[in-house]
Amino acid sequence: MSHRSGPLPSSATLTTTLSARLRGAILRGEFEPGSKLVLDRVREAYQVSLSPLREALCRLESEGLVVAEDQRGYRVTPVSADNLTEVIRLRCDLEAMAAKEAMIHGDAAWEGRILAALHQLNRVKRIEGGDSAREEWERCHRAFHAELIAPCRMPILQSFCETLHDQSDRYRRIFLKNHTPDRDVPAEHAAIAEAMIERRADQAVQMLRDHIERTGRNIQLALGGKYAR
Repeated sequence: MSHRSGPLPSSATLTTTLSARLRGAILRGEFEPGSKLVLDRVREAYQVSLSPLREALCRLESEGLVVAEDQRGYRVTPVSADNLTEVIRLRCDLEAMAAKEAMIHGDAAWEGRILAALHQLNRVKRIEGGDSAREEWERCHRAFHAELIAPCRMPILQSFCETLHDQSDRYRRIFLKNHTPDRDVPAEHAAIAEAMIERRADQAVQMLRDHIERTGRNIQLALGGKYAR
């Protein structure tokens, strides 16, 4: 698969832009879990020099998406049932904490942004619309979950939540991309949004946990023998 889409800008944003493009390719499964990243090939595909590529890969290493190998370059982080279990558990705990804080500090404008994000997410027909619709759904899905915890006033916690969301998204996008959702996901999103807006904290947190855990269980089933351990 070709990753070429024109030269990257020659500016201070080069590493950030390259990191985002590589992150997206890894999350979409364009680089197989556990596969070696041949730097010369990646550099040529993305039309960049080695220095910004290494900087971008260092960022992705800190996010847990790539692994550095002594004197051997980088490899896409492998997947496993154990790793997924840890990611889901941490995501449940940290997003629950962030959601509680968001409900304390969120205002009417935040409530409106949640509803707007939910509306945008529900407009996308990810199953019928092909690859472009699936990518748009992923973008809107991420924006909705980010908005739920946006006013928590804990930027380090938000950063952790973002990284964990990337980690769980990678599993979901690789292992559930050919599966039809087994439940009414839009209804779950709507129920979580309503509970948070109404400050039904305990119920909102439990629904959020259940939502994340159900997806994790579905991925575990799809993970199968190849990557199980």
